[in-house]
Amino acid sequence: MLNSSLHPFFLRCHELAATSAELGNPPVGAVLIRDGLIIAEGLELARSSGDVTRHAEIEAIRAAVHILKTSDLSDCELITTHEPCVMCAYAIRHYRIRRVVYELAVPTVGGVSSKFPVLSDPTFWEARPVPEIHLGF
Repeated sequence: MLNSSLHPFFLRCHELAATSAELGNPPVGAVLIRDGLIIAEGLELARSSGDVTRHAEIEAIRAAVHILKTSDLSDCELITTHEPCVMCAYAIRHYRIRRVVYELAVPTVGGVSSKFPVLSDPTFWEARPVPEIHLGF
């Protein structure tokens, strides 16, 4: 079990997930934190927007890159309601996010538990570090 200091971040993820569901999307929410503060957040918008890339994790990453004006997010942590999919896992590795914490595994398309462990396999992309990964909090 991780530190209970993550509890407020998971609460925010659940609020974002509820908003996502109200908009007709899967209930997924994500936040990026740096120095103990939320710097960006995202909710799942793929279904309602018609844009398959609008996953909560990628929405949060896009916002962080815009806000911080850098593509190096190595001092950030991603907290999300669901295991990042393979697409999101690639983005997490690309932006060098140092830690990922998620509540629910998604073995069909997850970047850790599926047959395509993009997030957790160090041989997948040796130029990009594997983040610290935690299931649950």
